[in-house]
Amino acid sequence: RKNMFDVYVLWSEKIHKRYIGQTEDISRRLGEHNSGKDRFTSSGIPWILIHQEKYTTRTEARKRENFLKSGIGRNWLDEQYPQFRRGA
Repeated sequence: RKNMFDVYVLWSEKIHKRYIGQTEDISRRLGEHNSGKDRFTSSGIPWILIHQEKYTTRTEARKRENFLKSGIGRNWLDEQYPQFRRGA
């Protein structure tokens, strides 16, 4: 079976922030974020998965991850998930 690549968006209610990333194993990666293994996300535990997209290549996933991290991408996420906005 060919590997798929997930672009994902996590939300921390604790710090009212989103985290955007991409991975081949979303379950493992979410576990890492919530175990404190990732220094950047350790302050926001617990993280919940609010958005996920699948891509056939890492290149496609990286492009989408970079888009979602851009101003236009952040605005798109705000429109899709108004309840998961900074300060919401």
